[in-house]
Amino acid sequence: MTYPHLLKPLDLGFTTLRNRVLMGSMHTGLEEAGDWGRVAAFYGARAKGGVGLIVTGGMAPNKEGAVMPGAAGLFSDEDIANHATVTARVHTEGGKIAMQILHAGRYGFTPECVAPSAIKSPISMFKPNELDEAGIEKQIADIVTAATRAQQAGYDGVEVMGSEGYFLNQFLVTHTNKRVDRWGGSFENRMRLPVEVVKRVRAAVGPEFILIYRLSMIDLTPNGSTWAEVVQLAKAIEAAGASIINSGIGWHEARIPTIATSVPRAAFAWVTKKLMGEVGIPVITSNRINTPEVAEEVLAEGAADMVSMARPFLADAEFVAKAAAGKAALIAPCIACNQACLDHTFSLKMSTCLVNPRACNETELVLQPVEEAKQIAVVGAGPAGLSTAIAAAQRGHNVTLFDAAEKIGGQLNLAKQVPGKEEFKGFVAWYGAMLEDSGVAVKLGKKVQAEDLTGFDEVVIATGAKPRDPEIKGQNLPHVLSYTEVLRGAKVGERVAVIGAGGIGFDICEYLVTGESPTLDLEAWKAEWGVGDPSISRGGLAGNGPQPEPPTRAVTLLQRKSTKLGKGLGKTTGWIHRAALKMKGVQMVGGVIYDEITPEGLVVSDIETREHRRLIEADTIVLCAGQIPERSLADALEAAGISCHIIGGADVASELDAKRAINQGTRLAASL
Repeated sequence: MTYPHLLKPLDLGFTTLRNRVLMGSMHTGLEEAGDWGRVAAFYGARAKGGVGLIVTGGMAPNKEGAVMPGAAGLFSDEDIANHATVTARVHTEGGKIAMQILHAGRYGFTPECVAPSAIKSPISMFKPNELDEAGIEKQIADIVTAATRAQQAGYDGVEVMGSEGYFLNQFLVTHTNKRVDRWGGSFENRMRLPVEVVKRVRAAVGPEFILIYRLSMIDLTPNGSTWAEVVQLAKAIEAAGASIINSGIGWHEARIPTIATSVPRAAFAWVTKKLMGEVGIPVITSNRINTPEVAEEVLAEGAADMVSMARPFLADAEFVAKAAAGKAALIAPCIACNQACLDHTFSLKMSTCLVNPRACNETELVLQPVEEAKQIAVVGAGPAGLSTAIAAAQRGHNVTLFDAAEKIGGQLNLAKQVPGKEEFKGFVAWYGAMLEDSGVAVKLGKKVQAEDLTGFDEVVIATGAKPRDPEIKGQNLPHVLSYTEVLRGAKVGERVAVIGAGGIGFDICEYLVTGESPTLDLEAWKAEWGVGDPSISRGGLAGNGPQPEPPTRAVTLLQRKSTKLGKGLGKTTGWIHRAALKMKGVQMVGGVIYDEITPEGLVVSDIETREHRRLIEADTIVLCAGQIPERSLADALEAAGISCHIIGGADVASELDAKRAINQGTRLAASL
């Protein structure tokens, strides 16, 4: 497939972008780490990969505007010099780069945070300090200074962050702006600050400097902006001197998912499309655009002038180059899992990517060509084995991949059956394309024995995990199934008890209560989460609230621990899974002992008192009680005196963890 709209240059008058692809801003932690060679390598790789314009992670304009203490910014001549190494690298690779200026406002995790009004955010620990007139003037001046310093550091432009509920966005809505002076009250007053910021930044940097304004197209919060206000602000921002308007979707405190894997692809392009024709400058759309086909379709239908893709450039730095070369099948897919990017960010860890552990580690995890090729056997075609085999072959080794199954993917083939995890289908398909491209010899449908592995220089065991035996009385009754049996299509009754509330237990519940996946039907997904048209309902929250489809079964999810169910789920996605199951009426029960499974259901009692025995009536019991490593082959090899490397679930199987498995496999391949 060709991509005429996606690969078409964008003329901004004073400069031209080589295509319509923006690498959207992401917090990675790279700048805060202070290794500027590493920062330059990260952005340089994306520039070399062909992206039209890069936007950095958010840089604080001052201490009170920082997301957290120590957040990166351009505060000194030394900072300017450090950033100049990044811009020089990007320019050497033929790219352009803009620095995002992010003032966190009340979202700042610092007691110095400031806001239009002293109203604490539900996702922050500090109540902000209300700004007076002089304080507002200081924030404007500091943002302008950040822009001029970015220009001195060689950036091609800046993006002023005015969405996602950050500082400038907080002035726009009455929910967070209770002021009665010229910065509050009427919408003309409430939008005064972002307009003044853009006007002053443009005056300071001159006409030939890219100035992007990130505008909240749909707040998804109570008392958010109306569509008329969005359009009014966009026109004022254009008049103030912006070069481009970028789309922001939802505040961080919104209780509607916007970028998780269960969100339909290009789920909010329709919002950006409403702005097309209202302003004369280019408009960028964003959120859940992760393939060149989706991006091309969005542009072709006139939903935007440009597309923003952030995490897809963690997954594959060469996204654009591969699309242009007709090799889209080889683009490593962003599956929107959040596990190694946003979850890391909010855990104060360096970001990377589940699919591509080399992201943000370009200088540390290097796949060097080998001087002498080895014969390498990899047993197990799940994510650990696949990643090892492909990376080793890319380095020049001769790799043979074995699996007892008839197809590759391992337990990814189970995950892709779960509604909301359809992205895993493309993930498995990508692995297949990469095996072929890298020349790995693939032998499926044969259970490997120790004697089959003689003659190899290196043997890698990636045989995965198997369900743990929970040892519950009655578990051998015919109405008791394992999670693997359920996801492979076993018949399940109308009333179900699910034992085990880890990630697999939540996935099984989603599978059992969902009919047609709303992830594949945008209108159904919008109805399920209560997303409305901002021209009808303020903030884009539907007046009738969430309207999910009725559950297809009655499900009870249970765990031994007395803690909240789902506590161990992803830091930024766990709430989505809990909310989705709650909407479908799943009963969540913790702190129980599984006394016995009977033909009538599951008998449990209180784990603390060991009393209050009760029957949870169920037609089917599903076991999701953890996993143990599948190490029988590794043990046989050890007995035969054949050394091997053990990775993935075969190594540690406390919970299925593709992030750890892929990282472990890639790093092993780099060391062989």
